[in-house]
Amino acid sequence: MAEDLRELTALLNGAKGDLPQTMGIEFVEASAERVTARMPVAGNTQPYGLLHGGASCVLAETLGSVGAAIHAGAGRIAVGIEINATHHRSATEGTVTGVATRVHGGRSLATYEIVITDDRDRRVCTARLTCMLRDAP
Repeated sequence: MAEDLRELTALLNGAKGDLPQTMGIEFVEASAERVTARMPVAGNTQPYGLLHGGASCVLAETLGSVGAAIHAGAGRIAVGIEINATHHRSATEGTVTGVATRVHGGRSLATYEIVITDDRDRRVCTARLTCMLRDAP
């Protein structure tokens, strides 16, 4: 499992569009039902030193998209079509951990709830992502 996660991290970091690497996202587990990753707060803050809300959305969309792509299966792709996020509290140091849990997994749509917590296991953000599942071009 750990080797698979390193391969997943390397694949995403080497892919065209390297935002997960820029954000420092590191995968902990990945399946169609649940995806977990960590991201440092440092380097992902807004001018007041707080974790940027957009950084939380990047983490959420990355996790949900990976889960949806695994759910979609070989020869198919997942494309995010809707995301929303509620920011509950700030994070100023350490890492945040995101856990994406599949809410719906159909043939054409997959929806994930993503909970992001700080190092003290306090909820920082709750997001929901819906991806459209399509045949690969």
